[in-house]
Amino acid sequence: MSRVIINSDQAPAAIGTYSQAVKVGPAVYLSGQIPLNPQTMEMAEGFEAQTIQVFENLKAVAEAAGGSLADVVKLNIFLTDLQHFGTVNELMARYFHPPYPARAAIGVASLPRDSAVEMDAIMHIENRQ
Repeated sequence: MSRVIINSDQAPAAIGTYSQAVKVGPAVYLSGQIPLNPQTMEMAEGFEAQTIQVFENLKAVAEAAGGSLADVVKLNIFLTDLQHFGTVNELMARYFHPPYPARAAIGVASLPRDSAVEMDAIMHIENRQ
């Protein structure tokens, strides 16, 4: 099965040795997104703004793959402070609707560029590019 590399200029360019996403068959593996503004490559300020930027970055990559956030079947959320979990839930409801994807929320000591939040995802899309 061939791999298709997905790139979007509406999401931050990769800042390391990875692709924004890789499509293999109907599965699309979206790399972790931190709250970088894709135009300026600057971090969003404040937890809510950071979380919104991460969702917008994931949305852009999902769309570049020919899907949408509605196609996400698994979402991983990494937080440097699990006390923000309630805010993540509130903001997630703006981007996802039932049936919700499977999800994990993981507390971590630190994230790239001192981000407070990072997310990655797996999408399932049929016969779309």
